[in-house]
Amino acid sequence: MNEITRRDEVSLSAAALRGAPWKTAAVTGGAVAAGGFGLSVLTGGGDLVWALGLGTALFALIAAIGAVSKPDVGDRVTRQARLWSLRHPWRFSLLPAGIAAVLNYPVQLVLDGEGVFGAGWDALWHGALVYLVSGVLTLAMRGRARSAR
Repeated sequence: MNEITRRDEVSLSAAALRGAPWKTAAVTGGAVAAGGFGLSVLTGGGDLVWALGLGTALFALIAAIGAVSKPDVGDRVTRQARLWSLRHPWRFSLLPAGIAAVLNYPVQLVLDGEGVFGAGWDALWHGALVYLVSGVLTLAMRGRARSAR
C-alpha cells in the first residue's frame, strides 16, 4: 500500500526541480547554444537547429542535476522530494527529459522543417538522451540520499 501514482511521481519530480538552478541552467544552455552555433559557422556548417537542441538539452540536464545535488537545501517538501528523486533516479529523470523534448519540439518543427512527426521524433530523441544522462548522474549521486537523512 506504499505505491504512489504517476501523477504523484510527477509532482515529486516537480517539487525537487522547484529549487533547481534555473538561471545557471539558462545561461549555460544559451552560452553553449551560441558557442555551438558560432563554432559551426566558423567550420562552414552553421547548424542553428543542432546548436539550439544542444542548448535546450543542456538546460534541462543542468536543472535536473542541480536540483538533486543538494538534497539538504530548501524547505521540508523540497528536501523530501529531492531525497525521493535520489532514491528513484529513473522516475525523476522523466520530467527533465519531458522538459527537454517539449522545448526542443518547436525548434525542430519551425527551424528544421521536418514536419510534425519528424520534429516529434527528433525531440523525443533529445528527451531520451536527457533521460539517460540525468538518470545515470542522479544514480551516481544516490549516496547523497543516504547521507542526507
